[in-house]
Amino acid sequence: MKFRLLSDSDLVAPKKLTRKGLIAGAAPLLVAGPLAKLALADNPAEHDHLQLASHTGNGQAAHGHAAMIGEQAPAVGGPRDLDALLYPPKPLPYRRGRVREYTLTAVDTEIEVAPGVIFPAWTYNGTVPGPVIRATEGDLLRVHFFNGGSHPHTIHFHGIHPANMDGVFEIVPSGGHFTYEFEARPAGLQLYHCHSTPLKKHIHKGLYGAFIIDPKDARPPAQELVMVMNGYDTDGDGSNNFYTVNGRSFYYAKYPITVRRSQLVRVYLANLTEFDLINSLHLHGGFFRHQATGTGDHWEYTDTVMQCQGQRGVIEIEFANTGHFMFHAHQSEFAELGWMGFFNVVD
Repeated sequence: MKFRLLSDSDLVAPKKLTRKGLIAGAAPLLVAGPLAKLALADNPAEHDHLQLASHTGNGQAAHGHAAMIGEQAPAVGGPRDLDALLYPPKPLPYRRGRVREYTLTAVDTEIEVAPGVIFPAWTYNGTVPGPVIRATEGDLLRVHFFNGGSHPHTIHFHGIHPANMDGVFEIVPSGGHFTYEFEARPAGLQLYHCHSTPLKKHIHKGLYGAFIIDPKDARPPAQELVMVMNGYDTDGDGSNNFYTVNGRSFYYAKYPITVRRSQLVRVYLANLTEFDLINSLHLHGGFFRHQATGTGDHWEYTDTVMQCQGQRGVIEIEFANTGHFMFHAHQSEFAELGWMGFFNVVD
């Protein structure tokens, strides 16, 4: 089924698509279809060609496995499309008096979140989520915000800053400009998002992103990744039809993320999912250390993290084995609607 959401008041679709219908009644549809084909095919020969990842991470043909990988995954775009969102800017060592300067522009744009599914997004710099902002604790952060969208917007940064830099009262009209300037603190994984009303609409439409503040005493070197969890309500009923990490459903199932065995991998994980109280990440085949908000001294050792909207944390792991290891929301409904992918662990 292919449809386009033309505007907030003009929804055009051959049939109203709800998340319950997508899972329960939509075997031939866009997302559930490939999964249903794996689960329901009577003839094993029909899916022998599918190279699926087993729970242990070894690639093999599997009957009825609820996983798609590579070309079987219904994702849009090319293999490097989301690199700027997945791989953050490099950390810089602490230096007194440094200024970190960024420019963010609010832009109304249509994005394709799944094959044939177009969402009329409000974005920072044209992507959902917006670009990763990074500074070191003690840097002067200067963010130039231009509102090129059709509605008033702001930027609210999580962290510590003056009241006149909070993005609540400093409403920027369409065509307007505002510069946020404050010392970056405290260290950890923070967020930024629009704080104009109605708040749930501005966040759901895509105005948010990750904001990393590195500690003055640098973290150990690692392969670093940013994962921002979100959802899309594509039929305007107040519930999500698609779930993603970094904005596109099943993207990291089609293009697994390559990491190295025994090398430290650091994931900055944040949840900006509107309309659902909780989102989560579960990793197959390994346990990781999790530090809530990426600051403090407490680390949890687990394979599953739950986050409400606005929660975030830092995950660190050294994979013990090679192969394909799935990661996904541990709400199975979210996983079946696009929030799943794979790490490709290599020597």
